[in-house]
Amino acid sequence: MTDTMEKRYFQSFVRDNSESIKITDIIETFHQMGFLHDDPRLNDVFDNFKEYPSNVLSYDEFKSCIKTHICIFNKIMTKQLIIPDFSQFTESIKDIYELTECDNGGHVADYIPQLKRVNPDQYGISVCTIDGQRYNIGDTDVDFSVQSCCKPINYGIALESMGEDNVHKFVGREPSGQSFNELTLNKEGKPHNPLINSGAIMTSSLIKNDCPLSERFEYITDIWSRLSGGIYKIGFNNPVYLSEKQTADRNYALAYFMKETSDKKKVGFPENTNIEDTLSLYFQCCSIEVNTQILSIVAATLANGGINPFSGERIWSHNTVKNVLSMMLMCGMYDYSGEFAFKIGIPSKSGVAGAVMLVIPNVMGIVSWSPNLDEIGNSYQGVEFCKLFGETFNFHIFDSLSDNTKYNPVENPYSSKKVSEFTELCMASQKGDIDHIKSLYNSGVDMNQHDYDNRTALHLAVCENHYDIIKFLIHICKVDQFIKDRWNNSPFDEALKNGNNDIIQLFDEQRLIDDE
Repeated sequence: MTDTMEKRYFQSFVRDNSESIKITDIIETFHQMGFLHDDPRLNDVFDNFKEYPSNVLSYDEFKSCIKTHICIFNKIMTKQLIIPDFSQFTESIKDIYELTECDNGGHVADYIPQLKRVNPDQYGISVCTIDGQRYNIGDTDVDFSVQSCCKPINYGIALESMGEDNVHKFVGREPSGQSFNELTLNKEGKPHNPLINSGAIMTSSLIKNDCPLSERFEYITDIWSRLSGGIYKIGFNNPVYLSEKQTADRNYALAYFMKETSDKKKVGFPENTNIEDTLSLYFQCCSIEVNTQILSIVAATLANGGINPFSGERIWSHNTVKNVLSMMLMCGMYDYSGEFAFKIGIPSKSGVAGAVMLVIPNVMGIVSWSPNLDEIGNSYQGVEFCKLFGETFNFHIFDSLSDNTKYNPVENPYSSKKVSEFTELCMASQKGDIDHIKSLYNSGVDMNQHDYDNRTALHLAVCENHYDIIKFLIHICKVDQFIKDRWNNSPFDEALKNGNNDIIQLFDEQRLIDDE
C-alpha cells in the first residue's frame, strides 16, 4: 500500500512521458503549501535532494529520499492541512500587507531611549499554522524586543508551575479600565490582570522565586525556545534592558505599591520576594529579542493548544493555553482591547517595540511588526493590518461558519459539504422546490455560486420557468441577475429567449429597485 502511495506521488510530478521528475518541482510544491527550507521535519529530505545535483530523480531515488518522512509528505500531497489552499490565503495576506505598507502613521516609542532609535519604516508579517505552514513578507528577519508580548508568556509559565488557583491569589483576571501602567489595584489589592504592568511584575515574582535571578531568566528563555520549536535562537538585547531599567520609575512605584499590605490590603507579593530581582527579571523578559518569524511560531504553538507544530512537544497544558488566550482576548491591546475584541475578535497581544501577536485557536499564529505606535501604544500599521484582516477573513471568535461575506481559508471548497450544498441548490432550482431553496438560504448557503459553465441556480430556475423561485432569488437573495455563463448568457437573457413576460417583469422590477 505504501509503495502504491509513493508511486502516485511520484507520477504527479512526472512531465510528458518521462520516467523521472525534477527536484525543483517537489520543492516548489513544498513552498506553495507553506513548508520552508528550514522546516526541521524536512531536513533529511532536503539533505537527500542535495545528493542529486542534476535535479533529476528516478522513482527509486524519489522513494529513497522521502521514505523516512512519508507521513508529512502524505499531508502535503493530499492537502490534509488546516489551510488547504495556502497560496490563495497568502495572496490575500500579501494584498493586505501592500494596502497597509505605505500607511505608516504614528511614532516610535520615545520613553525608552533604545526603542527611539529604531528605523520606523520597517514592516513585516509572518504566518505560521498549526501544521507548520509558514509565510513571511517584509522585514520578517529583523530582530526586536518583545516588550509586553512577554506578559502572556510569563503568565503561562506561572500557571504551569504554580497552578491557576495559586497564581490568581496574587493577580486578578478582569480588565482594569485604566492605562497599562496605572497606579491602581483591584478591590482585593491585587493587580487587575497579568497583561498590565503591575500584573506582569507580579507574575514575574511567581516564577521560580526561590532560585537565583540567572536561573530564573534562563528557565524563561528555555520556555521561549521550546515554544518556538528551537528553529531560531532566542536573543537578548542588553542595551534595551539597561534602558528599561534606567527609565523605570513608574514600574518601581507599582512594585512598592503592590508590596504594601494592611488590614484593608491583605495581598502583596509572595513571601520572601526580592523587589529588585523581580523588577530586573521583568525588564529582562521585556528585552528578549525575536523576529516576526520566531514570534509567529510561538503564537502557532498557542493556537495548537500548547503543542509546538515542528517539535511535536507539548509545552503547556490545554487549560493554561485557554487561560492565556482568554486574557489576551480581554486585555491584550492596552486601552484598545475592548474595541479590538469587538471588531476583530481574535486573542492578541501588542508590545511597544511594534509587535502585534494574533492567535487564532486551532488554526494559526500571525505576527505583524512595525515600530511606529498609535496614541494608545499599539503598532499603527499592526492595528491597520488587523482591521483589514478581520474584515477579510472569517476568524472573529463569533463569526458564523456560514458567513459568505468573508473568506474562510480553513474551508475546503471541494469538500463534500460544499459540493452537496451546490448540488441541492441546483436540483431544488431545477425541480421548483421553493421550500428547500428557502432552507438553503436560511442555512447561509451562497445562492450565487456557479458550476464549471458559470451557470447559477437562477439560470436553472429561469430555464424551467419556476416563477416563485426566481422571485425569491432576485428579491430576497439579491442574486446577480446578469452573471454570464460559458455561452455568454445571463439569466435575464434566458428569460428573454423563453418569452415568459411574467418572469421578464420580475427582472425589470428589480432593476427599477436597484436604480433607486
